[in-house]
Amino acid sequence: MSESIDFSKLSINRLEETEHIESFNCGDSDLNDFILSESQLYQVALLAVTYVAKIENRVIAYFSLANDRVSLGDFESKTEFNRFRKHRFINEKRIKSYPAVKVCRFAVDKCYAGSGIGTILLDFIKGYFLHANKTGCRFVTVDAYLKAIPFYERNNFSPMQPNDNDEHTRLYYFDLNDYKDFLNSNIVL
Repeated sequence: MSESIDFSKLSINRLEETEHIESFNCGDSDLNDFILSESQLYQVALLAVTYVAKIENRVIAYFSLANDRVSLGDFESKTEFNRFRKHRFINEKRIKSYPAVKVCRFAVDKCYAGSGIGTILLDFIKGYFLHANKTGCRFVTVDAYLKAIPFYERNNFSPMQPNDNDEHTRLYYFDLNDYKDFLNSNIVL
């Protein structure tokens, strides 16, 4: 059962290079090990940046981000890529890849599973790349663990290759333009 969250005490910050996470348990040893011992190595090597969500001083969730792209090779065929491109881009921008941010790692402490913090963090990521977008970023991608696919689908991510044969993950994407349209349609004047 998840602990209730006082969202007024929630903070989301970039993990500092000198910050050490003492404990975290999401129930997956690979995800636990990443935040406890590997995240800063990725940051120092400029491979990924990790952000932690805290209530007071307790880390309740984290995510790690890196640059990515959505390209022809992500689709089963050139026809599928062209369908994707036609549906998403006015005047069909004819480039072979589109800029994206990859959610490399994403985990919620077991005590907070089901609390809604995961959706809050995904919305934070979406907003983060829409607000003052400095380099151009159209998509959010994730190699979703099979057991996490329903979570990503509830948060409007779509499969890149529905028939992917990977036995552990599936490549999913979210179009930030859809989120921008959603935000604009919900503005109250």
